[in-house]
Amino acid sequence: MELLKEFLSRLHNLDDLIAWGGLVVLFCIVYSETGLFIGFFLPGDSLLVTAGVYASTHPHNLNIAVMIPLLCVAAIAGDNTGYWFGRKTGPRLFARNDSLIFKRKHLLSAQEFYSKHGPKTVVMARFVPIVRTFAPIVTGAAEMPYPRFLTFSVIGGIAWISSMSLLGYFVGQIPGVKQHIDKVVIGVIVLSLLPMLIHYLQERGKPHPAAEAADTSASPRVSDQA
Repeated sequence: MELLKEFLSRLHNLDDLIAWGGLVVLFCIVYSETGLFIGFFLPGDSLLVTAGVYASTHPHNLNIAVMIPLLCVAAIAGDNTGYWFGRKTGPRLFARNDSLIFKRKHLLSAQEFYSKHGPKTVVMARFVPIVRTFAPIVTGAAEMPYPRFLTFSVIGGIAWISSMSLLGYFVGQIPGVKQHIDKVVIGVIVLSLLPMLIHYLQERGKPHPAAEAADTSASPRVSDQA
């Protein structure tokens, strides 16, 4: 219990969290955020970028060559946990009521993302906060063939972990950037949320189904009057 309190108290300061917990904490967070529906609130992109910067500025404490493969394993293992959880629970999960740690809207959002992008969701969702937590559960519930899921899971996991970690690692070598790491992390978060914002604006621009139905039903009356 004390360990959990310590973890939560450091969660707002990722640099301090990484210094405290090292690879163990990084592995647990990446696994939880990609495999357990209770992990949607955990930092993902920002954590990886900060870890990359930390590995660049503190190479003796955190080795980037060890960190990236280990976190790739965590991301792929988490994805597979979510997949099999969704595969076993299936439709029952979508009928579940909201609770303190479960929000049905997040699951439905991932389902919509999957309906639009299909199997590519497994890769694309890695770069979309919250969706990446629920996407493997949805693909499991949709019974995507496991060999196909595993292929996309490995590709997505390696691409996500490597790109975010190396971005932080190389940015961390720029003189003076350490003092502005918070701005770098904010920039990464904004870029991560950009796909969701674009998707929201696209959906907002579409006519509401009820409006379309009303227009369709009104058309014959106009032609009749003509």
